[in-house]
Amino acid sequence: MLQLLDENHKIISQQMKTANDKDCTFIIKDLKPSRYAVQYFHDENQSMEMEKNNLGKPLEGYGFSNNVTAPFSMPPFEKWIFELKEDKKLQLKITY
Repeated sequence: MLQLLDENHKIISQQMKTANDKDCTFIIKDLKPSRYAVQYFHDENQSMEMEKNNLGKPLEGYGFSNNVTAPFSMPPFEKWIFELKEDKKLQLKITY
């Protein structure tokens, strides 16, 4: 599952696709130049939500735009934001 958010945390697009060998491509068309952020996770059991353990640690793969990571919490939203001026291809790395 992938969500594209505007700089105010509003979800602009949400898509689900099947991953092949942990590879998945999303295409979002007709975006205006602006600042955006992406969050995503591998919904392995198709529950439509991120599975976590009792301590809140994700049990499924996840990630954020700019490949931002934070070892013990969600990274600050400002670090996920990227500027879109023209068509852009993002390569995102998922954390397991």
